[in-house]
Amino acid sequence: MKLRHAGLMYLFAILLGIFSGYSEIPSLQAFAAFVSELFIRIFKCISLPIIALSMIVTLSGYSADQAMKKIWQRTILYTLSTTFIAALVSALLYLLIRPGNVNSALPPSQQAPVALSYLQHLSSLVPENIFSPFLEHQVMGVLLVGILIGIAIRYIPDEAPRRTITDFFKGIHGIFMVITRWVVAIIPLGLFGFISVTVAQFRQGMDLKGIGQYLLIIVLANLVQGFVILPAWLKLNKIPPFAVMRKMLPALSLAFFSKSSAGTLPVTIATAERRLKLNPRITRLVLPLCTSLNMNGCAAFIFTTVIYLMQNNGMALSLGTLGLWVVVATITAIGNAGVPMGCFFLSASLLASMNVPINLLGIILPFYSLIDMLETALNVWSDSCVTQLVNSKALQDEELAQQPGLAIVEPVH
Repeated sequence: MKLRHAGLMYLFAILLGIFSGYSEIPSLQAFAAFVSELFIRIFKCISLPIIALSMIVTLSGYSADQAMKKIWQRTILYTLSTTFIAALVSALLYLLIRPGNVNSALPPSQQAPVALSYLQHLSSLVPENIFSPFLEHQVMGVLLVGILIGIAIRYIPDEAPRRTITDFFKGIHGIFMVITRWVVAIIPLGLFGFISVTVAQFRQGMDLKGIGQYLLIIVLANLVQGFVILPAWLKLNKIPPFAVMRKMLPALSLAFFSKSSAGTLPVTIATAERRLKLNPRITRLVLPLCTSLNMNGCAAFIFTTVIYLMQNNGMALSLGTLGLWVVVATITAIGNAGVPMGCFFLSASLLASMNVPINLLGIILPFYSLIDMLETALNVWSDSCVTQLVNSKALQDEELAQQPGLAIVEPVH
């Protein structure tokens, strides 16, 4: 009954958002814009502390047993694999569709004010002080701080201080999870605001001439990854993919309209634990990690955008170049922040560092709202798949260990 009422609330919010976006009622549109901005601020406010606290609480209680080692290894393997496959899918689609150049006259080329190399980008992820990642909304910096503090707690020599600081962070984490439940309860209101603003943007009209094939590659890459590759991966592991997708729909719909996987993280964790019944010990480790590392949609966008701009500026593109950029796009996507337009600005930084004119990004920008929605939903869907599979593998390991005469032993080195 509760699920039915929740579904009706989501449906009502979506319909009201569509009506608001198409309406000519200034007060209603202003209220929708206010709600959208308010929820984005709420998500930014609680998402980064939850990322850091989840890592600290998990790692401070981490034991180097075989089960936890496997959880870490599988998480890293699955995130890298799915992100690489997403970039590879976009490369195959690029070769198949072969998009033409933009025929319209381009405005004068503009140089970026600061052209950062990727190594400089990586070094900038290390915070100058412990608070700057939170103030500047640097997801990777927050993740790094959380990992370091969580590991450091385990090495405090005195048990009493170690237990005290661990209990402190667990209490703060509990507070934010309570706040998250409150936010989840009013999510339909947020969806109304996001959908209304999105519909209003589409009403402005967009000209697809000259760039439709480029957009088609990105959209198809996201759809193939989301509805073919990831479901097939779950199916091969005897997990019903579309049942998982249906249960994760609250998080996926919020990710689609908010365009922030980091902002959606609290809802993703709550949905995975409540509707998929996943182990909180796994969700609160794997999902924060995936939010920063598992960027399927971003990998596809980076590859397609960089290659397309190189092509439009007369640079030679060989199969070797395409293969290299599949790898680069995978690595680069891992360093992307899960916030709105994070992937767009990262792509611009990479292109500027290679002295590739970025003026064409001005034409792509009006379409990026839709691309960003697809990317974010795909990222959260991939995070959910990784977490579901890691949880299932952990259950299989436990069942194996409990069988008479069988035990999981440490490998001999």
